[in-house]
Amino acid sequence: MHARIHGQPVPALFPESGPVSVMLFGEAPGPRGADQSGLPFWGDGAGITVYRALAATGRAEVPEAAWEDWNGARFKALGLAPRLHGTALSNAYPACPTKDGEHFHAPSNRDLLAPANLARLSAELEQATKGRTSPLRVIAFGKRAEWVLTPLAEASPFDLHALPHPSAQGLLQGAPGRGKGMKLEDLRAAWQARLMALLSRS
Repeated sequence: MHARIHGQPVPALFPESGPVSVMLFGEAPGPRGADQSGLPFWGDGAGITVYRALAATGRAEVPEAAWEDWNGARFKALGLAPRLHGTALSNAYPACPTKDGEHFHAPSNRDLLAPANLARLSAELEQATKGRTSPLRVIAFGKRAEWVLTPLAEASPFDLHALPHPSAQGLLQGAPGRGKGMKLEDLRAAWQARLMALLSRS
């Protein structure tokens, strides 16, 4: 039985203190992850790979208990939350998109380009660039996030990088031959290595 989708906006997550050098943007909060936990990527099926890369590069402290059962509702109930260092997390669209409260659907162009959404993205990026003398590094996961952020990158001082979406579907679509004959775990490991390389760049 899936938890019902709340559909509430999930605010960007920033470090408790210190400047931000990298900001990550997913597509939208997942139904069993961020929609339930209220934190970007926290409990999302695709989010575990993101947090593994953040933890491995010293950009996030993840409670050990989180790895045991990666589930947003459980994290919320237990009060489990990550601590970020030099890194901010958000989504191209702030709420889990749903038409019936039960099923996720990708945000539409209209959703992404709504003036309120573009204003939110601009405000989050502005917050992340405060106090920086060099351009912020922004990493978009998936074509939808890259698409909506590209015009903003042309108007703001940040460097935009893109990776395939870390969901199973995104990894398979982004792999050579659409992943035919490749193991999903190998694709996840390769994607995590690419993200770690971007996170580790000075």
